[in-house]
Amino acid sequence: MEKGKILVVEDHKPIRDELCDFLSRYGYEAKPLTDYETIIEDCINEQADLILLDINLPVLDGYYICREIRKQSEIPIIVVTSRDSEMDELMSMNLGADDFITKPYNTQILMARIASILRRSRKTEKQNTMVYNGLKVCLNDSTAHYKGKTTELTKNELRILYTLIKNQGTIVSRDQLMEMLWQSNEFVDDNTLTVNVNRLRKRMETIGWKNQIQTKRGQGYMV
Repeated sequence: MEKGKILVVEDHKPIRDELCDFLSRYGYEAKPLTDYETIIEDCINEQADLILLDINLPVLDGYYICREIRKQSEIPIIVVTSRDSEMDELMSMNLGADDFITKPYNTQILMARIASILRRSRKTEKQNTMVYNGLKVCLNDSTAHYKGKTTELTKNELRILYTLIKNQGTIVSRDQLMEMLWQSNEFVDDNTLTVNVNRLRKRMETIGWKNQIQTKRGQGYMV
């Protein structure tokens, strides 16, 4: 069983091959990326668990790549480089890297660092995500994912979905939802909640998650 998918961004072929070999031996799926023109997009699109990133690269340097990836993704990044100054380490961390290791590196230490970061990352992801009937809801960036499709949720849509999934199998009353959304159910038009729920349903349909939010007449909603 593979422990996770790791991208190797390293332009020196012998080192790249060695890294991929070590990772495979330790049970990871290692994927080298060598098209430096599209490296940022490729790193995002691969949906890997971690990136090993060199600093000295053609086209774009590792610092720039690290910064641009971090703008779009929380994927863990370990900078692996022959540069060993404190300034390089500081820059890497300031740009969003999770760790910094210098060449030549001890492979056991590198593998231990990878395992540690993945453990921490998965724990955080578990705390920040909900999964129900194939739907994955990411609370930290208000997105919903289903069968490879993604949609962004508004604040109210996320709150409704969160509450329904948290109470899955149980009817959540309209009063409960209005209280949760607007901290009151007295001064809000009842139709406003219906509009919000219908918008959420339509948004879920765009990614194929259909007919999951049920209306219980006179009572509320449930999944």
